[in-house]
Amino acid sequence: MELLRFFEAHRTPVFDSIMSALTLLGEENALIALGLVVLWCVNKKWGFRLFFMGLFGSGLNQLLKAVFLIPRPWVLDPEFTIVQSSREAASGYSFPSGHTQSAFMLFGTLALWLKKRFVYIGGAVLILLVGVSRLYLGVHTPLDVGVSLLTGLLLLLLAAPLYKKADNSQNTEFIILCAGALFCVITLLYVLFAPVTALNVIEFDADGIKSMFTIVGAMLALVLSWWVDTHYLNFSVEARWWVQALKAIFGLGLILALRLLLKAPLIALFGAGGLESGVRYFIITAAGGILWPMSFPFFKKLGEAQKKK
Repeated sequence: MELLRFFEAHRTPVFDSIMSALTLLGEENALIALGLVVLWCVNKKWGFRLFFMGLFGSGLNQLLKAVFLIPRPWVLDPEFTIVQSSREAASGYSFPSGHTQSAFMLFGTLALWLKKRFVYIGGAVLILLVGVSRLYLGVHTPLDVGVSLLTGLLLLLLAAPLYKKADNSQNTEFIILCAGALFCVITLLYVLFAPVTALNVIEFDADGIKSMFTIVGAMLALVLSWWVDTHYLNFSVEARWWVQALKAIFGLGLILALRLLLKAPLIALFGAGGLESGVRYFIITAAGGILWPMSFPFFKKLGEAQKKK
């Protein structure tokens, strides 16, 4: 807590804003936006892998949270204050840091794909900045951040040889996807049925259940999207630059609309216990991986027609 108190004593409005912006790189919106642009416009294979690594890393993170049940710093020390704007996104158990884990999966997978020195360096800097932002904002301890850095590194070291093998084998790729989905389903069952102890916090437990339903829903739809594309759709990411921009802008608009519009009716249908979040993210992920790519032949023809003119 000493390091957190140091940051607490030296906070300023300017640094509060900077750190609040940096921490957004570890939230799901960053993975969704960058992952979909890669999937739709740059490299389909690595787009799927970006989402898989992000979801798998988040599933592992939630499992560790559910096992260790470590409360947030302000719970450990009621006199400790945090940057209040960060409280909404810090709704589960503290250990380990989900934002740091997500940032590691995002930028680490980009480095695994591109294999460029500037990507390694830039990704490492951004990952560390996200970790520091979580400490500065007061929502995690150094142990939380450090363990997320370690698990992120271990996952990438494990993924590297697996993806090298999968580059020449669709069966290997499918096995990786299914194994990840199975792991997330098992983690959801653990979160749902783990014995309640004196360390459990109802609010944090509810957040973990919702998060795992979300991860499982998205992971199952990711597996389905990969299978549909491999066997039926086989969409192409190639198009003229302005067509790529249209695909990304309208596609992201569709995903955002689904996220906003589906929430209320699904809560009315399933309640707010977490299942509604799983169903919502299954639909959203399937829309991004199956529904929207079905429009790509139209965009490609649009670009070819303009080129002929």
